[in-house]
Amino acid sequence: MGHFTAALQAEGSKIRKSKMIWVTLAIFTVAPLMGGFFMFVLKDPELARTTGLLGDKAQILGEATWPAYFSLLAQIIAVGGLIVFGFVTSWVFGREYADRTFKDLLALPVRRSIIVLAKFIAIFITCLLLSLYVIVAGILIGMGVGLPEWSAATAAEGGYLLAVTTLLTVALSPPVAFFACYGKGFLAPIGFVIFMVVCAQIIAAIGYGAYFPWAVPALYSGMAGTAGGLTAMSFVIVVLMAMAGFAATVAWWLAADQQ
Repeated sequence: MGHFTAALQAEGSKIRKSKMIWVTLAIFTVAPLMGGFFMFVLKDPELARTTGLLGDKAQILGEATWPAYFSLLAQIIAVGGLIVFGFVTSWVFGREYADRTFKDLLALPVRRSIIVLAKFIAIFITCLLLSLYVIVAGILIGMGVGLPEWSAATAAEGGYLLAVTTLLTVALSPPVAFFACYGKGFLAPIGFVIFMVVCAQIIAAIGYGAYFPWAVPALYSGMAGTAGGLTAMSFVIVVLMAMAGFAATVAWWLAADQQ
């Protein structure tokens, strides 16, 4: 337990002192600001007409209400989170190769599975905090815009939607970690994330997104209507993908001497 705590503290310290966390915060700051601006445009039909194309794009989001805004925030986390959380994961694992500290970690008198577990928990906590930042910033912006239909029930439903969407998105990080190890750096995992995001758009468009893990968070957030045709198997597939990515990453580290 002492080794695990030390490893987790070390990973947390790396993240806190890195420039990566500030880059991700900057990216996630723009998203709720844009969402709030769209809601602001929607509140004023005349402004929507005078803004031309921007007004047309805003109309796609529906009406300017808290339920619609919560759905928009969930979509931001679902789509943007795949990229941002993937970037965090690729940094946590890929930097060991970029900084040439991977062999030093292997030489430590600590079980390698503990190091990997500490990295994943650090990633999980970081991604949750990033999502919480988006949610809090989004709610403050929504209050500033003066969106209607706020109630305890609406807040509870919106919070549940955001929480589940966040967990589904974070659950897709382990496969990214494996590609960071397999590619021994940042390029392979980032390329993998971008490829999966593109595939998710295509597969969802042809109607099979409910069975493609990287499309499930966006569908659940309401991007394709209520639940997006998801079934219980959709969530099972995401869990299985997370478990497979975790197991593959641990196996890679355990066999690292032969890599």
